[in-house]
Amino acid sequence: MLVLVATVILYVCGFVFLYGVIRIAVRHAFEDLEARRPDLLRAREDAAAQDHAFVRENPFVANG
Repeated sequence: MLVLVATVILYVCGFVFLYGVIRIAVRHAFEDLEARRPDLLRAREDAAAQDHAFVRENPFVANG
């Protein structure tokens, strides 16, 4: 009986531990995404500006 109780306690504690680890991992992932978002938006805008400049310089690319 003692083995069964110890097994159940360890089983439940394992799930609580995994929940905490996953929760922390998700929180850090969202923080990393929020930190990188301005850089990604700036890179996207720069790429769009370069594309427009390239098309203006080379109109044959856009069939124009």
